[in-house]
Amino acid sequence: MATVKKSAKTVQKKSAKPSSGAAKKILAKQKKAVTSTKSEKVVKKSIPSIKVTAKSSQKLSPRELVIHQIKLKLLRQKEMLLNEAEVALNELPGQTIFPDLGDQATAETDRNFMLRLRGREQRLLKKIDQALERVESGIFGICEDCGNEINIQRLEARPVATMCIDCKTLQEEEERMRES
Repeated sequence: MATVKKSAKTVQKKSAKPSSGAAKKILAKQKKAVTSTKSEKVVKKSIPSIKVTAKSSQKLSPRELVIHQIKLKLLRQKEMLLNEAEVALNELPGQTIFPDLGDQATAETDRNFMLRLRGREQRLLKKIDQALERVESGIFGICEDCGNEINIQRLEARPVATMCIDCKTLQEEEERMRES
């Protein structure tokens, strides 16, 4: 419990200087998510045997155990991405004007690259949230197209996968045909 409080304070200190109103709102949402994720972890670490014993009367299948491990992996990944995004937002260079046009172009290119990375991470966070919702609703690991179970090795490699390998391969082939 003490580490959670310490990390929450660290999060508050790091995010003390957001630059705009929109950034403040995003950071506030992220802080809540990080704090709730950390408190969930503490609860899971301190009471895992109770959860397992409560469900042991139902006898979890090996697949359900792996899905539970994937859920924990998704929660850790979400926390890591939120922490990295917060640090990056605080360290993102502002718009500065350089006397040399080459330096100016390099700075703008670096800034745009960082913003693109943050956009990709934001989309991944959305996928992680959707995967966690599917775990909670009991439909995690079911292909959206054909309704069959997604192979557990695929879920371990790509926990946010929503399609089985056959349906995803077919979708990618169709995309390639449309592009050419």
